[in-house]
This record gives sequence, structure tokens and C-alpha cells, in this order.
Amino acid sequence: MNGYSQARHHSVVVVGGGQAGLSVAHALQKRGVTPVVLEKNRVGYAWDQQRWDSFCLVTPNWQCRLPDFPYDGPDPDGFMVKSEIVAYLQSFAAFVGADVREGVSVERLVHNGTGYRLFTTEGEILADHVVVATGGYHAPRRHLESPRIPSSTLQLDAREYRCSASLPEGPVLVVGSGQSGAQIAEDLFLEGREVHLSVGSAPRSPRRYRGKDTVDWLDRMGYYSMPIGQHPDPRAVRTKTNHYLTGRDGGREIDLRTRALEGMHLHGRLRSITADQIRFGDDLATNLDQADAVYCRIRTSIDNWIAKEGIEAPEEAAYSPCWQPGPGEDPGLDLRSQPLAAVIWCTGYSSDFHWIDVPVFDGSGHPAHDRGMTQSPGLYFLGLPWLHTWGSARFCGVADDAEHLASMITLRLQRRDASQERLECTALLGS
Repeated sequence: MNGYSQARHHSVVVVGGGQAGLSVAHALQKRGVTPVVLEKNRVGYAWDQQRWDSFCLVTPNWQCRLPDFPYDGPDPDGFMVKSEIVAYLQSFAAFVGADVREGVSVERLVHNGTGYRLFTTEGEILADHVVVATGGYHAPRRHLESPRIPSSTLQLDAREYRCSASLPEGPVLVVGSGQSGAQIAEDLFLEGREVHLSVGSAPRSPRRYRGKDTVDWLDRMGYYSMPIGQHPDPRAVRTKTNHYLTGRDGGREIDLRTRALEGMHLHGRLRSITADQIRFGDDLATNLDQADAVYCRIRTSIDNWIAKEGIEAPEEAAYSPCWQPGPGEDPGLDLRSQPLAAVIWCTGYSSDFHWIDVPVFDGSGHPAHDRGMTQSPGLYFLGLPWLHTWGSARFCGVADDAEHLASMITLRLQRRDASQERLECTALLGS
């Protein structure tokens, strides 16, 4: 897939060779349109190089439904580990057979009046249509006072963490309790490390409930295909943290209260940092309660759907918390008496589209679009969280969005060709 032709103009250029970019390339090719795909690194790079060693999917393998390429392995109810995810994506790339040019980075994209000009590490490219399929998680975020952490303490972002053995000996602070933070804290804890976890407002989900994986129930209930316009809070949902649970060990819940009983140190949201001390808020109990409230609401929604559909399913006992934070203010961490070996920042990512010099962004720097279509004709986005549905940025839902964009692009190309043909006919008759 390497190599770079001398051609400088393409009808369609796709930026990003992940599941989104490959999916739209496949959809376009089925319609007779041949795009070129520019991939900054290599296919599967982020899954391979920006995930920890024990990483696995949190959704079952059967939900991996890339277009015309669903999971067909021996364990549909299991959860692919990192190497299997990379292999699946690379196999999909081979199946698609698109012109994927690896190692080509787009440094600037501008509108040139009739189309777009892409300035890349291997020269300039002109395109009538550009699909930006680079995802929405680019720049890791850290607490504003993170530079105050002593230089003797290793600091990593979630995508840099690999395993417990790669860290210096000593206690580790994980900041953030979303999917990455909860799973990394567990990974360290199960390796016998002393772990402190700063718990934020991330919600949690049951793993299995009433005889099925919760993902199975939610998929049947249409949650993954629900358009964002039908969501009760469409403005906020795109920035909400994902529910935490894990596919590890065959798939199970992550109950931080249970981990606290076993010895993990839970704290509230990180409040301040000095050279000698890290202070946490007094919101640990509230944050745990809110996570449990979401957990219980998911169970209730499944109960209601089972009753509505008249489905036979085993009953389960109501959830009861097994641990509560003690009274009093959290004293925080005294870095003089309790030096940390490492701090792992699992505090999310920001979008970084600085290289796109086209006015298609809202006031917060996010692309303004209607199901991936922007107000700049010929410029599209794909693979963003909640681009159209909850599944838009996932293996289960990106195919529908890719089909939609491919149909729009093809229609516009056909209209352009028809218009050009009419002009040529008019010129010929006039001569």
C-alpha cells in the first residue's frame, strides 16, 4: 500500500486510513469512484501503538460490522485483544483494496475556489472532494497544574501507557475514571501495584444483565442506531465520557467500590497540585453515586424493554453498593512522605483540526456538520463521536455513515459531470 504516484488531482481524497477512512473508500469504490486514502502512519497504528498491552474491546466481537466485512472468527461473544483488532483492520484494508498511501501526512488543507488543495509531506494534491476521517481524539489533555508534579515522577498520557512493568517501582496515580482510566487502574492493581485513582463523573455500565451482554440488549433496543436528533440531550452528548466496563477476562463490570474494598485508593476529582501535595475534591461519594445511577438506569431501561416485548429473561436482584467513602475530607497525597512513581493522565483528548484552513468549525473548534456534510461544498467529516448515531465512531456504526457520505459524493460528481457535458454540448452546437 506504500508508494506515491505523480498524479496531483483526484476526485476524492480521504484523510485517515482507519476504520472510517477505509469504510468510505469501500463505499465509494462500490459506486465506481476511486479515491486515494492518505494515512499519516500505517493502517492500525493507533490501535497498535496507542493502547496498553492488555487492551481489548469493551464491545463483543459480533458488533464488529465493518462494511461487507463483519467479524467471522471463532469467538463472536468474546472481546478482541489489541493484536486481533490490528489484524482485523489490516485484513479489512486488504479486502477494500483501496489506494492507501501510508506515511503521508496532510499538513494543510485549503479551499481553492473550485475544490481543495492539500499540502502533504509528499507534495501538493488537488481534490474535488475531501473526507476527513481522522477521528476526534487527537491531543491528550492534562490538569493545568500538571507541570508542578515533581520531575522525579514519571508522567504519561493514557495512550503512552503499556504495562505495569514499564513503570518505576512505587505507587501510581491514575487521573480520570472513564473507560481508559478505569481499565488502566485495574490493570495496575491486578499486577499488585499500589494504585490511587482520581474518580471523575464518568458513568458505568453493567456487563451482563438478565442473561445477555448489555451491549446485546442495547443493540436490540436500537440505542447504537438512534440518530443524535432523537437523543434527549443532543448538544452535550458528543462530549460526554463513555461508560466504563471491560472486555478483559471474558468481559465483566468494573465496580470501583469493590476495588476500594480490595485496597485501591479512591479519591475525588483532582483539585490542585503543588510541589509537595496533591489535593482532591470532596466529590468522591457523589461521583460514585452518579455512576451507579447510570448503571441502574441502564438496567431499568432493559427491564422496561423486556416487559414491553414480552421476553422471557431471568430476574436479577437490585444493585446494592458494597462500599462507601469514609467521612471527612480527603487529606490528599503528601508527595514528601508518599512520593509517586508515576501519574497517568486519563483525562480525555481534544480535537485538533488546526491544519484545516476552511471556515467549517463552531466556536469550540468542533466541525459544524449535518451527518458529516459541512457548509463548504465537497468537505466532509467521518468517524466522529455521535456524527449521526452512538455507533458512528465504532466498528458497528461507521458503515452507515460511510454509505451516506459516499452516496452524497457520488451524486455530486454525477451532477458535475452532467453539467460539464451540457456545457460541452452547448459549445459544440454554438460552433
